[in-house]
Amino acid sequence: MKTQYYTASSLDGFIATVDHSIDWLFPLADVNQSSYPQFIEQVGAIAMGSGTYEWLLRNADAVIAEMGSPWPYTQPVWVFSHRTLPTIPGADIHYVQGDIRQHHEQMCLLAEGKNIWIAGGGELAAQFYDAGLLDEMIIQIGSVTLGSGRPVFPRQVLSPAFTLKSVQQMGEGMVELRYEVHSANNL
Repeated sequence: MKTQYYTASSLDGFIATVDHSIDWLFPLADVNQSSYPQFIEQVGAIAMGSGTYEWLLRNADAVIAEMGSPWPYTQPVWVFSHRTLPTIPGADIHYVQGDIRQHHEQMCLLAEGKNIWIAGGGELAAQFYDAGLLDEMIIQIGSVTLGSGRPVFPRQVLSPAFTLKSVQQMGEGMVELRYEVHSANNL
């Protein structure tokens, strides 16, 4: 069981534009020709920030076109937010706030031995890192630049460093980097 940050980033290090748009991503790769289908099979629970959740709500048509459903997850999802958010009928969503450690324990229990996916955003992944709970980063780098936006990982991490485990080209527009994460808590 691993806690994994799986995301896509522009070449200049942004996962979304300033207004949380990821429209830049869709022309670059077909999700079915990426590692996503194999990745999601191993996921037992999902953590996401409110920006990612609200993007899914605002872009239900795009999500349906790409994934076949307005709510594409069968796994339980923890949405971290300090605000009250709209609910999705029939979806297994836990709206939470506070210390991620206590929620991580519950996610591990409900994941039943499968991995935990930090689906977005970068700040949420960084909080898991800060708590020593992040095991792996899988970052797909697209051949675009955004100039500004939401950073892929808004922390300075100089040491201990991330260890590059693999590189995989995905068509002409993307490359996937897999890093093992070393923190003071999981060395």
